[in-house]
Amino acid sequence: MMKMQKMIADILKRIESTAAIKVIREALASMIPVVTIGAFALIIRTFPVSLYQEFITSFASGFIYDLADIIFNATFGMLSVYMTFFVSRCYMRKAADTESVYMGAIIASLISFFILAGIDLPDFSTECTGAKSMFLAIISGLGASFLYLKTEKHFRSKKHDLYSTGADRDFNRTMSTLKPIAATVLVFALIDLLIIRIFNVESFRMLIIKLSNSLFAPGPDGFAKGFFFVLLSSVLWFFGIHGSDVLEDVMQLHFTPGLSINQAAIAAGSAPTSILTKGFFDCFVLMGGCGSTMCLLIAILLFSKNSARRGLAYASTVPMIFNINELMVFGLPIIYNPMMLIPFICVPLINYTISYLAISSGLVPMIINEAEWTTPLFLGGYKITGSYAGAILQLVNLILGVAVYMFFVKALDRRTLMSAQEDFNDFIDYFKKNESDFVTGRPLIERHDSYGEFAKNLCAEIKNDMDHQIVLAYQPQYNYEGKCIGAEALLRWKHPVHGMLYPPLVIRLAEEGGFLPQIEEEILKKALNDRDKVLAKFGKDIKLSVNVTGTTVVTKRYMDFIRSLNEKKAFEGTNMCIEVTEQAALNFDESTLNALRSLKDMGLLLAIDDFSMGQTSINYMKDSIFDIVKLDGSLVKGLFEHENTSEIVSSIVSLASSIDMLVLAEYVETEQQREELHRLGCDCYQGYLYSPAVMV
Repeated sequence: MMKMQKMIADILKRIESTAAIKVIREALASMIPVVTIGAFALIIRTFPVSLYQEFITSFASGFIYDLADIIFNATFGMLSVYMTFFVSRCYMRKAADTESVYMGAIIASLISFFILAGIDLPDFSTECTGAKSMFLAIISGLGASFLYLKTEKHFRSKKHDLYSTGADRDFNRTMSTLKPIAATVLVFALIDLLIIRIFNVESFRMLIIKLSNSLFAPGPDGFAKGFFFVLLSSVLWFFGIHGSDVLEDVMQLHFTPGLSINQAAIAAGSAPTSILTKGFFDCFVLMGGCGSTMCLLIAILLFSKNSARRGLAYASTVPMIFNINELMVFGLPIIYNPMMLIPFICVPLINYTISYLAISSGLVPMIINEAEWTTPLFLGGYKITGSYAGAILQLVNLILGVAVYMFFVKALDRRTLMSAQEDFNDFIDYFKKNESDFVTGRPLIERHDSYGEFAKNLCAEIKNDMDHQIVLAYQPQYNYEGKCIGAEALLRWKHPVHGMLYPPLVIRLAEEGGFLPQIEEEILKKALNDRDKVLAKFGKDIKLSVNVTGTTVVTKRYMDFIRSLNEKKAFEGTNMCIEVTEQAALNFDESTLNALRSLKDMGLLLAIDDFSMGQTSINYMKDSIFDIVKLDGSLVKGLFEHENTSEIVSSIVSLASSIDMLVLAEYVETEQQREELHRLGCDCYQGYLYSPAVMV
């Protein structure tokens, strides 16, 4: 069983990690603002209450209705155009080696989409650019962008210039896209024309509709045909094809007449006989929209622990009450999500089967009334059957659908958590391997790849949750006799999902995000609050050390912060030490010296962190402002690896002793290291030989 689960998980991971699926999902997420606005415009336009409809169509000559209609047509009516744009943009962000080719690919994709959608046809309308053509949007966005990128690189290598050397740079850049755009559009136009000629259809879009409709051959309009209709509609939707709209002709030909047949039978004094009507599918099968997504919505609200998913469910609730589910389908997303394929197809089929049996057995009356497709749950079931049994049937279907979706929602939560942890571990490994490069190189949060996105999100989380997630661990410091002489406060940031973050990453993101000073102030405040606990754990006479970067320690902001603490007597009776990290960032001038002297005047000790024999470090010994020298960790680690390391340590100890500075060695992990340091004159240590950093 475990092997099977692992195999399924591996298959899902491979599918979800493909470049095309990632692009489509990112594009769908980008569509959420458009879909949200369009959904509420549709609700305003179609709210299924007669008095309301009379009001919006009559007030100010239909001003409200027309306003909602304009917004709907500009959003849902152009949904596939937006999708083409976002698919192309997301594809190019991942595949292009320069941003300058983005717009050329997007233009080529949009032109290609309009070609496939049949823009040359006289009846071309928003039906062709709305949700019906989502599949064409995906094909155009991916295919045209891929083709454009290949041709653009070819023409770039050939250096074919279509512009003069004296032209404006923006004009030059635009003209450089002309040939690859033309080549891409030509290919799509040829494909479209061949399809039109070979299959005798008006456009590529019409070919999809024709093929789908052809599957419903003449025959009895009974259980099997309805079952297949629901199955095909769900499958089409899963692949980005608006199943309900594509199969609208099938609905009108085979199922919509059922209501008229039933009403005619009643008028003639006979019993109604047609089970399958449009209302049957709208109210009993596709509750909340395709895939019976009302069941999915409730399953998420009841069982999902993923905050983003629950947020999407809350945002989707109002539209889905009126069976408008695009926000859920695009936002989750359902499209091209292999984990949601089974429930998305099975739940409507279960609802269809139960509803068919319930009506055919007489438990629920035949459908004799019409209801708008936006009629809310329970009200629709009651209205079309004229009986509470219709509402009860909807409730039964809802409960069963929620039960099915529940298992997959929980599995999706687990998969999301696992995937997020894998992405996080990959990000941390990448950061550790390239840590030194980020000091002077391109900031992480400015990257346009997955690492950059991860860094931006993490940076925002750290900034927003600074007060709640920052904790401190304390690593004790000992002398050669084994007595604890101090403890250093070390930053820990506890992520709600990933646990403790790698501290240098937190510092790097805080620095890139511009809020490192706030974090350093927060650390000092927390250390002062923890002081009694630290003294109780390590000894009442120890010094408590707190780190601050060289870029922060001498700023007016930090000095004002220290002075405000001093005025509150926060340092009174303490043995507090400020450890200056990244001391190379300090400008060794009179203003710097005055700032450091001010810290000492407040009774604070000063330590130089990561001290070596470089010129920058030696500068801080000249005026005897610092009290403690902390040896660079590389010196301790290299004691037995490099011959001259011992001489360097010995020189530092000798120089520090001559001006009454204490020398403390970090990263002391073995007794052999301690004994060698003792031989060289260093008798204060911090490291795993004594203790890791611990909470108090």
